[in-house]
Amino acid sequence: MFATSGWFLWALLSAVFAALTAIFAKIGIKGVDSDLATLIRTGIIGLVLSLFVALTGKWSNPLALPGKTWLFLGLSGVATGISWTCYFRALQIGEASKVAPVDKFSLVLVAVFAFAFLGERPSLREWCGIALIAGGVLVLAWKR
Repeated sequence: MFATSGWFLWALLSAVFAALTAIFAKIGIKGVDSDLATLIRTGIIGLVLSLFVALTGKWSNPLALPGKTWLFLGLSGVATGISWTCYFRALQIGEASKVAPVDKFSLVLVAVFAFAFLGERPSLREWCGIALIAGGVLVLAWKR
């Protein structure tokens, strides 16, 4: 009934930690500029990932990677930085229970972009789930 492959477990764990990210960030940004909070968070992420890569023996020379890899990882990094900056600003002025679900509109955009640029073809059932997410975002954005 539910997906049992490895990707699903990792995606579910990602969702759990993303939820904790929103809660911890909302508590942590009280009285702190959102951009400074984003910088602090990014530095901690760098440290944690450095330790993880070192301790698991996954380090390799990044300068040996192809230019295309650097380009797209660089673009991903820029997009991540901009996304985090916007997310923390939204969290600072809005409620976490509203900001986080609207931020997850990215799920809808990923599906559309993957269709347009990567040639992925979600099934009708998957498009229905994506549409439900989009509908949920519209409900949250709707003013009473």
